Amino acid sequence: MHTGGVPTRAQVVVVGGGVVGAAVAYQLARRGWTDVVLLEQNTLTSGTTWHAAGLITQARPTHGWRAVVKRSVEIFRTLEADTGFSTGYVEMGTLHLAMSADRLEELRHQQLASISSGIEVQLLDPEETVAAHPLLNPEGIHGSLFYPREGRGGASDTTMSLARGATQRGATVVEGVRVIGVTVAAGRATGVRTDKGDIEADFVVNATGMWGREFGELAGVRVPLQALAHYYIVTDAIPGLQRNLPTIKSADDCSYVKDEAGALMVGFFEPGSYAWASRGIPRNEGFIRLPEDWDHLGPFYERMIERLPILADAGIKLHFSGPEAFTPDGFYHLGPAPQLPNYFVAAGFNSTGFLTGPGAGAVLADWIVDGRPPVVMPEVDPARVQPHEQNRRFLEARVVETLDRSYGLHWPFEQRTSARPLRVSPLYERTKEAGAVFGQLLGWERPNWYATGEADRDYDHSFGRPNWFEASGREHRAVREAVGMFDTSSFGKILVQGRDALTVLQRLSIREIDVPIGRVVYTQWLNEFAGIEADVTVTRLEESEFLVLSGPGTVLRDIARLRRVIGPDENCTVADITGSLAMISVMGPHSRDLLASLTDADLSNEAFPFATSREIDLGYGFVRATRLTFVGELGWELLIPTDLARHIHDVIRDAGGPYGLRPAGYYAMNSLRLEKAYRSWGHDIASSDDPFGAGLAFGIAWDKPGGFIGREALSGIRERGVDRRLMQFVLADPDPMLFHDEPVYRDGVMVGRVEAAQYGYTVGGAVALGWVQAPGIEDKDWFENGSYEIQIPEGRVSATASLRPQYDPTSSRVKA
Repeated sequence: MHTGGVPTRAQVVVVGGGVVGAAVAYQLARRGWTDVVLLEQNTLTSGTTWHAAGLITQARPTHGWRAVVKRSVEIFRTLEADTGFSTGYVEMGTLHLAMSADRLEELRHQQLASISSGIEVQLLDPEETVAAHPLLNPEGIHGSLFYPREGRGGASDTTMSLARGATQRGATVVEGVRVIGVTVAAGRATGVRTDKGDIEADFVVNATGMWGREFGELAGVRVPLQALAHYYIVTDAIPGLQRNLPTIKSADDCSYVKDEAGALMVGFFEPGSYAWASRGIPRNEGFIRLPEDWDHLGPFYERMIERLPILADAGIKLHFSGPEAFTPDGFYHLGPAPQLPNYFVAAGFNSTGFLTGPGAGAVLADWIVDGRPPVVMPEVDPARVQPHEQNRRFLEARVVETLDRSYGLHWPFEQRTSARPLRVSPLYERTKEAGAVFGQLLGWERPNWYATGEADRDYDHSFGRPNWFEASGREHRAVREAVGMFDTSSFGKILVQGRDALTVLQRLSIREIDVPIGRVVYTQWLNEFAGIEADVTVTRLEESEFLVLSGPGTVLRDIARLRRVIGPDENCTVADITGSLAMISVMGPHSRDLLASLTDADLSNEAFPFATSREIDLGYGFVRATRLTFVGELGWELLIPTDLARHIHDVIRDAGGPYGLRPAGYYAMNSLRLEKAYRSWGHDIASSDDPFGAGLAFGIAWDKPGGFIGREALSGIRERGVDRRLMQFVLADPDPMLFHDEPVYRDGVMVGRVEAAQYGYTVGGAVALGWVQAPGIEDKDWFENGSYEIQIPEGRVSATASLRPQYDPTSSRVKA
């Protein structure tokens, strides 16, 4: 039944008729969900899709993103045959040029990441590069990276083909309909309100492109993105121009070039763009064009004339500027909104919507139908979003930097510089005085390392050993040999209390939470498929009061999950108290002696065993001291009321000299935790990983009353075994660095990739965690008995592999 031109009921309502929205509708229909309605406020493709350059490239910064684009490529190859509607897809490859030694080194690391994701790629020398694209000026070329299985297509044609494929299977596409609201009942999205009538639905998908932030706000869903001016130029027809030359990406020139209908298109990802319509994008306009700006664009085009001299004599047919949506961190938003079940987001593609959209649409369709994603990507999870990222002024500052840096050199450990400082610890000034060099994470200013002088407080980036290598090593060794002090105030702190607080936490946690007051439990929260959704500690403060400690990047995600599992008749409250408590971690073999000199509390192993938490006096005040560690040494985490934080810090600092105290930063924390093989959610474990494969199956409370979410699936895994495991690697050669995504080989066969890495100053080489995939179910011996190598740009390096931490495997130091 239809009312006013729209149906009154659908399984899924997809809002937004660009390539992403059309891909979601198409893939849902292919999965048999034909009761799908795709709504577009103007006409299909009229947002940003219509002016997409049509490039299809697989060089993306994470494995998950590369997996999505690989799926896009397969769709481009088969879509026309399925729908009968041409997409214009042509496969001719992409050349990424290196015009400097640093860029060539970046491309060598990019090559490894691509190989680890199963993408065909070739490193070419200067002569081979020019042979692949004869129009190039060979001067200054250091080499290139060639992706032969890439191409281009027509964005509008592809979108229409997707839409046709959806309607052929029964989906409904309605243009000229404005969605003015999202209906909600029992805390879930239940449909949409339009200017032509309401539609009841089981699921709502926000695929509204650059309108994503405003549309999200209608339902209280945060989708931070901002439209920026984005440029390209199309030349007049060039006589004799060879067709289907590889696309050129010359990041050093902030430009790309492709041939198009006998002409050349030159596009730009250049510094100096600007935010457009930050106070609200016109909703009744399609096919928006922005003013030309040759003064801004001219110098970049002149650089490309040097790179492709044929441009010098080519007239300009079109100077185009249009808006594109970019995000604060450069990653798009894909997945369920944490605040609103049954509401999915697919927006903010940072000018990669055409090449990512078909694959992203397939991933989202599978997610909706199957209840879980086929590709897990914490980096694009809408739950990562922080409240300040929705702020207009923050977006104007930070998102411009996203475009500015798009074609810059992507150094390891590179930091954003805009909209800073924003969120600071109560100890910010103290750590700054001590020489802290800050990085930022979700707005938090955090000491990454401590410099010895003012001249050392800048990053000097490198693909080798960076300028902070020795400084971080001193901090690392202080924690291993004496005592270090970390400002960990940015870690998330969640207060869970109420009559049914224990019941809720028991339902979530795989370990027993009904422990004595003052005990701490390290546990995971699973989904119904036994995937790890959270990695937290739970401290029992009182009978019905618990403190959950989470990572700074996952606290909002964990809060949302907690709230979702509270039953309608259960008495349980959840509060984010991160800002009300500072946290100092005092870690190392001398930590007990240092803290014992400042308190009347008995910190002996007998009186204060591992996994104990209690309030103690310290200095002139009281703190909650928790005997835990994330660095693999004896130590305490001190939770401190913010008004006492500076005093407690100063008391510890001033007493620390005789004990060898040194302030330590997050780079040292990471190298320390990797030596101990401690896991970090979103880096080496995620919702696609189970506790058995992750090495976290110890202490599971199989028989606790009521069980826990994911128990049935986890029991099945226990019975049949696993075919992939998370392993620790230490390079035999002490000189190379590892970062992430380097391929891992077992007996000469690629079996995985590095997930997280840092230099291990104690173990004497780069240390990493990475998942190893076996050909079938295997026991632990198979994983540990092979001969392992890790590929770096210079070649493969032998690595010692272990399922147990190679540093202090029995945790004797932690429990001393």
